[in-house]
Amino acid sequence: MSPDDANKGDALPAGNHGNSPASRDIAFHMHPYTNPAVLADTGPHIIAEGSGVFVRDETGKRFIEGMSGLWCTSLGFSEPELVKAAVDQFEQLPFYHSFAGKTVGPAIDLAEHLIAHAPPAAHGSTMSKVFFCSSGSEANDTAIKMAWYFQAARGKPEKRKIISRKRGYHGVTMAAASLTGLAYAQDGFGLPLDFVKHTSAPCFYNGGLPGESEAAFVRRCADELDALIIAEGPDTVAAMFAEPVMGAGGVVIPPPGYFAEIRKVLHKHDVLLVADEVICGFGRTGSMWGSQSMDVQPDMLTCAKALSSAYLPISAVIMSNRVYDMLASQAEELGIFGHGYTYSAHPVCAAVALRAQQLMQERGIVDKVAVQAPRFAAHVARMDRFSFIGNTRSIGLIGAMEFSADPESRNKFDPHHKIAAQAVAKIQENGVILRALPGDIIGFCPPLVISDDEMDDMFARVETALADFETTASALR
Repeated sequence: MSPDDANKGDALPAGNHGNSPASRDIAFHMHPYTNPAVLADTGPHIIAEGSGVFVRDETGKRFIEGMSGLWCTSLGFSEPELVKAAVDQFEQLPFYHSFAGKTVGPAIDLAEHLIAHAPPAAHGSTMSKVFFCSSGSEANDTAIKMAWYFQAARGKPEKRKIISRKRGYHGVTMAAASLTGLAYAQDGFGLPLDFVKHTSAPCFYNGGLPGESEAAFVRRCADELDALIIAEGPDTVAAMFAEPVMGAGGVVIPPPGYFAEIRKVLHKHDVLLVADEVICGFGRTGSMWGSQSMDVQPDMLTCAKALSSAYLPISAVIMSNRVYDMLASQAEELGIFGHGYTYSAHPVCAAVALRAQQLMQERGIVDKVAVQAPRFAAHVARMDRFSFIGNTRSIGLIGAMEFSADPESRNKFDPHHKIAAQAVAKIQENGVILRALPGDIIGFCPPLVISDDEMDDMFARVETALADFETTASALR
């Protein structure tokens, strides 16, 4: 045995395992959002390479990545310009921090770009500053702390409660997971923390009453929020977090006028509004920001994922001058703004994100999405021809189909059947990777660079798989 082989052997834990990548993955790698027992039984699906909207696994089988990975690779896989941006920056300055007034060129340029293209802010203010983090979870945690800091600076330190929505997804760190309104992110962890309160999601399909109009539903959502704030005490509520379009909770697209009514309630009670644009920012909805598509007008905005097309981890909190001025005043009084991360404004991540945003402009990606949106919507809407699909919905290049045992009554399948997950497996056999979401929903979120032909091919493959799934669905009713 060579010394190298001996060293490899010494590194392995006790237990039986093979030398294949799959067996070593099972032996050493704990996966996020995965059932370990199922993984040990079935093994991992190893993705080996990607190009454009396609990925290929270790067996050589090619798939259309219909979810952009995790709602994130907006510019597709292996974009040479992003690779070059990373390599060039690695060679020039692979790391530096932004503590104590230090900074790097890519972070300056990226912050300026984001402010130049930011959406309208609340109270007639404008977005003025960017704080960089590494993930959507970090960005949302940071925004919570900023909301607390803001309220304390105004002499209202008791305003600490945060409101978010059922079915919302805001991340997995302790605070962000508490914001999240999905049980799977909280079960077993003793979450959510008590300072977070949840109000209803603006899902008219599941939440509307018989005979209720969308306008009446919107008013009811606003009234519920108003009642929640009053019950908790307006002097104790700091901010509300909301995705303009809810992603992981089932692609919930609020009815027209929803955010206008929500803003009235929040402004009445002096509560900040934070838009979580981690999924729907950067062209996904057919506008640069979901906040523009949905008329959100937030005080702060969090973003990540498509910021760098997910090539490197970077996120940001974008804040209005109203918020920033108060943070800066408090920091001056205390002597420092005592928050930040080692990797805040990492030069390589910032360089890649900057090039990603430049490519979005140079290639007219937002306009392209707006042009393709009707084609995408027609494809998604066609899925309701299947007897087990109760609802379809889309905006821009994000959409969903929701399963129902009886679309007329909107009755659900028994959740133990996990029918959406079964359908996703069938679709994957046909060459498209999608994702099952809570509530027996399947999402669509292809890379924004997808061509019309690739889009047509993706949906044709999905339809073929669902046609083959009819017998299975009928047996589960």
